[in-house]
Amino acid sequence: METLAAFVGKRRMGTLSYRRDRITLEYDADWREASDAFPLSLSMPLAGASHTDPVVRPFLWGLLPDNDEVLRRWGQRFQVSPRNPFRLLAHVGEECAGAVQFLRPERVEEWTRGTAPSGIDWLEEDELDQRIRELVADHAGARRWGDEGHFSLAGAQPKTGLFRDPDSGKWGIPKGTTPTTHLLKPASGQFEDYVQNEHFCLRLAGALGLRVAKSWTEVIGDIPVIVIERFDRLRREGRPVVRVHQEDVCQALAKYPASKYQNEGGPSAGAIFGLIREQSSRSEDDVNRFLDAMIYNWLIGGTDAHSKNYGFLLAGGAQVRLCPLYDLSSSLPYPKEIPPRKVKLAMKIGGTYQLSHIGPAEWERAAREWKLDPDEVADRIVRMVKAIPDAMRGLEKGGDLVRRLGDELIERVSALRKMFDP
Repeated sequence: METLAAFVGKRRMGTLSYRRDRITLEYDADWREASDAFPLSLSMPLAGASHTDPVVRPFLWGLLPDNDEVLRRWGQRFQVSPRNPFRLLAHVGEECAGAVQFLRPERVEEWTRGTAPSGIDWLEEDELDQRIRELVADHAGARRWGDEGHFSLAGAQPKTGLFRDPDSGKWGIPKGTTPTTHLLKPASGQFEDYVQNEHFCLRLAGALGLRVAKSWTEVIGDIPVIVIERFDRLRREGRPVVRVHQEDVCQALAKYPASKYQNEGGPSAGAIFGLIREQSSRSEDDVNRFLDAMIYNWLIGGTDAHSKNYGFLLAGGAQVRLCPLYDLSSSLPYPKEIPPRKVKLAMKIGGTYQLSHIGPAEWERAAREWKLDPDEVADRIVRMVKAIPDAMRGLEKGGDLVRRLGDELIERVSALRKMFDP
């Protein structure tokens, strides 16, 4: 039997065991009894001392990149199967989304004694440039041979996690107990200026009052990069950065990442509303926040707003809150790549994915399906539609893509305002 210890700071949360291709989680008794304890996942509540493969395995897969080529390369590097999440995390599980670090047995004593490695290997500007170039060329290149920081991030896009000094702005690779503080996502792929698209959509959502991850853009070397401040890290004056626990909706519902889209068996918006009502410690607030996110993604043509792009923050005392929004982007500036009549959302609204088919009747049907007041839903739509032009005026103007996105969005909300508020 193989094991990995799950640690939160210097405390052992539990043990992952792998035997005969089955993965189990056993919570530590002291952890379960602690007043500030939280579960590894909402799908693995502390009420149960142990949890079995059907819920543990999907959670672990949710910590790994959603990219078969990256997993294949990692499998080669570490000489393990790329289809074995336990053995992959034995090599990259010390820095993941959330608060938990997964440690091989030989590492446990260092954490227990408080002698675990920590600190940052600082990067010179040319070293950072080179690493970003390598990441664009090779999506498995978030870390190099010889880097002490063990690291894994979910998602399909290339990204890396680094530590940023708040005073100097210098970047470095953290190790051991020191966490990453920011994600860096370089421009790549088929869509023009995707970095500016994502940053604009995050800023606009924030200007409308939605809670979002903080972001900015930089050019590193000659590559545009969006930098995202991790909301699962807590920075306090004069004290070490603390990991905060989080999971995405797929993990909370024990769904595999491959099922993140509703039309591929993933959670519907109705299922997420139900989960919020059942688990959130401020369910009314979080229901409204998720509703606003659904409205916003519909307005901007956010086709990638699947269940891995929504999540929960977990803390002691059964505190569960909806995460700030992240990975927001619009299909509107890409009419050639995504013809408007063919744009489909990641989750149904009123029985359809088709963006061009969603109007007042579909929203009324959706409200009833989601156990919401249709009039209140319509009011929230009208308020956001009316607020977008002013919110956009308060944002810095970007390049051609952002101007095109802005023009398309103004035209869209103008038409929708006539439809919803004649």
